[in-house]
Amino acid sequence: MENSKCKICRRLGVKLFLKGERCLLPKCPMVKRPYPPGLKRKRRRGHSSEYGKELREKQKLKNWYNLGETQFKNYVKKILEKRGKVKDASALLIEILERRLDNVVFRLGFSSSKKQARQLVSHGYFLVNKKTMNLPSHQLRKGDVVSIKPEKMKKTILKNLKNVLKKYKTPNWLQLDVEKLEGKVIGKPSLEEVTPPVEISSIFEFYSR
Repeated sequence: MENSKCKICRRLGVKLFLKGERCLLPKCPMVKRPYPPGLKRKRRRGHSSEYGKELREKQKLKNWYNLGETQFKNYVKKILEKRGKVKDASALLIEILERRLDNVVFRLGFSSSKKQARQLVSHGYFLVNKKTMNLPSHQLRKGDVVSIKPEKMKKTILKNLKNVLKKYKTPNWLQLDVEKLEGKVIGKPSLEEVTPPVEISSIFEFYSR
C-alpha cells in the first residue's frame, strides 16, 4: 500500500522528500506514478485558478517542513504583519522555519526525515546548550549547540549514525562535529541555499485573502 506521505507529493506534483533518503530510490511513487492519486486522474489539469495555485504552494511548504495548518499559518501571519518593515519577507519566513530545532536536527543529519526529527526531539533525544529541549518549534540562534543525549546513543535508530555522518555535508550555516555528535549554529540560513520547491509570494497572497 502506498504511503500517505507519497500521496501528498503526487497530489501536489512535486517531490518534497518527506521520507528522507527513501525518496531518492527508483521505487519512489513520484517516479513511477507522477500523477495525482486516483485511477482516473493520470493527467494533471493544464489550467488552475489563482486560488488553486496559491493553495498548492501553501500545501507544499507546509508539508516540506512537516507542520500542521495552524502552526504554519501563525508563522506566515507574523511575517505578513512585518511586510514593508523587512527587506525580504520570503527570506525571513524561510529563516524562521529553518531555525526550528526539529529542522536543524534534520539538517545536521541526525535524522533521516523531518518527521523523524520531530519525533526524536519530542521524545527528548537532544540537548541544546547542554540542556534538554523537547520542543520541536524551539528557535535556535547563532552560537547554539545541539547534541545527542549520551544515553540515547544506545538506541537502535542512532546505532550507525557516526558512519553515516562521515559522508554527510551540512548547510553553510551549520557546523557538525561527527566525533562529538553535536552541531553548532554558526550563521543564518539563506533562501538561496535552502531553495524550497515553492513560490513563496503565492503563500503570502493565500493568507492575505
